[in-house]
Amino acid sequence: MAVRLLPEWHPQDAVQLTWPGPDSDWAPLLERIEATLEAMVVAITRYQAVLISLPDAATRTHLERRFARLGVDASRLHLVVAAADDSWARDHGPIAVERHGVPQLLDYRFTGWGGKFEATRDDTLTRRLAEAGAFACPVVSHDLVLEGGALDTDGQGTLLTTEACLLNPNRNPTLDRTAMEARLHADCGISRVLWLSNGHLEGDDTDSHVDTLARFCDPGTIAYVRCDDESDPHYPALAAMEAELKAFRRIDGEPYRLIPLPWPRPCFDPVDGHRLPATYANFLIINGAVLVPVYGDAADTRALTALAGGFPDRDIVPIDCLSVIRQHGSLHCLTMQLPAGTLARPDGSDRGETP
Repeated sequence: MAVRLLPEWHPQDAVQLTWPGPDSDWAPLLERIEATLEAMVVAITRYQAVLISLPDAATRTHLERRFARLGVDASRLHLVVAAADDSWARDHGPIAVERHGVPQLLDYRFTGWGGKFEATRDDTLTRRLAEAGAFACPVVSHDLVLEGGALDTDGQGTLLTTEACLLNPNRNPTLDRTAMEARLHADCGISRVLWLSNGHLEGDDTDSHVDTLARFCDPGTIAYVRCDDESDPHYPALAAMEAELKAFRRIDGEPYRLIPLPWPRPCFDPVDGHRLPATYANFLIINGAVLVPVYGDAADTRALTALAGGFPDRDIVPIDCLSVIRQHGSLHCLTMQLPAGTLARPDGSDRGETP
């Protein structure tokens, strides 16, 4: 395979995070989201490094002192001043492939999920991080609008995604299904696409990113959101999605092993009462562990147990994400993994070229 989209369980150098500033949509919740991000950094740096883009130098100084007090290994903190519009690194971060065995980061266009939100700084963030020497491999820019949360791969040429996002005319209006598949094959080595035509969470601004709904745990296993409450408005679409997943087949023709994830009780915004997109599918795989969003719900323990069955050789680490869903995302949405060979050393001696 000349080009391969790397699965999340591929060995990683780091996890990329984007720290919010006081001018972001997080302003009313800034202390809460910073506390969640701190918990994520403490958890991740037990296993590997983090690359954090920051709004300004004062924030860098503050975080250096804060993480030192929390006992974080300074060698695992890569802090770069590069302001962004929001904190959803999954969607404005780079997408990693191997091309002839060499890691490469693909920098796609990000338009705020089809023009819903301002994204000018987010759209240029990967390029600015590359110019600052954050990466040790080539960074290649593409004109396609594509978000990491829309893609989930088995690392063997299969992509799991949703029609509602990847075929939405608010992203790439000139590309139909055939053209999109051809582009994914050329850029990422995708040889087949498992298209979900059902599934959506209320409060989700992404047009049904697959990382809120269903995820590969390994090439033969998919964990997915199951709604078992027939009175819930999500029930019909998620039941139809479950049927689609049961009908999918692996490359060898066998059905996938499916791990249903529980349905938390509805979460609502305390200000205006709209429903929030709480989902356990928004977990993050890192070296040796899986970070799992929890919501102070009775279903949290069942979700952790279910995912432990999908990742028997990794630690399962819960992260409180009640504050995160207030801005309509969750744990995975805040992160982008950087595979082995992509993160530059602080002295820049292994920096890659950026064509």
